[in-house]
Amino acid sequence: MKSDNEFFATDEFSRFDTSFAKIYQSSSPFPHIVLDHILNEDALLRVLDEFPSEEDIAWDQSNRSTSIKLSSSTEKHMGPCTQRLIHFLNSQSFLEALSSVSGIEHLIPDPYLEGGGLHQIRSGGYLKIHADFNTHRHLFLDRRLNLLLYLNRDWRDEYGGHLELWDKEMKQCCKRVLPLFNRMVIFSTTDTSYHGHPEPLTCPADRSRKSIALYYYTNGRPIQERSDAHSTVYKERPDEQFHPGLLKRTLDACTPPIINQIRNYLRNSTM
Repeated sequence: MKSDNEFFATDEFSRFDTSFAKIYQSSSPFPHIVLDHILNEDALLRVLDEFPSEEDIAWDQSNRSTSIKLSSSTEKHMGPCTQRLIHFLNSQSFLEALSSVSGIEHLIPDPYLEGGGLHQIRSGGYLKIHADFNTHRHLFLDRRLNLLLYLNRDWRDEYGGHLELWDKEMKQCCKRVLPLFNRMVIFSTTDTSYHGHPEPLTCPADRSRKSIALYYYTNGRPIQERSDAHSTVYKERPDEQFHPGLLKRTLDACTPPIINQIRNYLRNSTM
């Protein structure tokens, strides 16, 4: 496989067909791979230069017990180099490379960047451990892969913001990944691929944890992975207790709609 793209050198891109697949498919607690310096540094610096500040655009803001973060899936808020990078990561060539690594064929990109795009978390922010929504709410496709690309230069371990990967029983964190500049993480998305960065950031007030998130889909998924459509499902770590209202919202997200409708009907009929 060859690439003359400004972001990938030919020799790096070709490794998606060879050495990466074995690493990805044998990793635990679920299939994943962490790739350092896989992109052209100069091109990625241009992407970082374009990354909007908190004041530059109208960010989508989350300020809940499960997440404090900023995000934007609006392409017009992205600079030209950022747009070119995302378009390449959604291209046929890169999709074929992802299929070679993950073993998941016929991947479909999301041009609407539902839940993805630019992510930014300021000091004190966090994202609790969770399993992602499993179905695209507009395209009705099955979510299969996550790609996270970090843009944090000179990021120190004491700043925090580690991506944590947890086992399916939620008994232990199996891997912690520091969000360093030009670090890409790719992992399979299932109902038990629990991940997040649950501890509040401790970086200086003038810094933030910056990333680009892309998600990939298929039309259908293996029978052993199938479940009813649900939104993001947050999970408590050992000795962690969410806000009381969060448990209800999480259960509601996991409950088939017909059950919620019957429950609401019975509740209303007794009032």
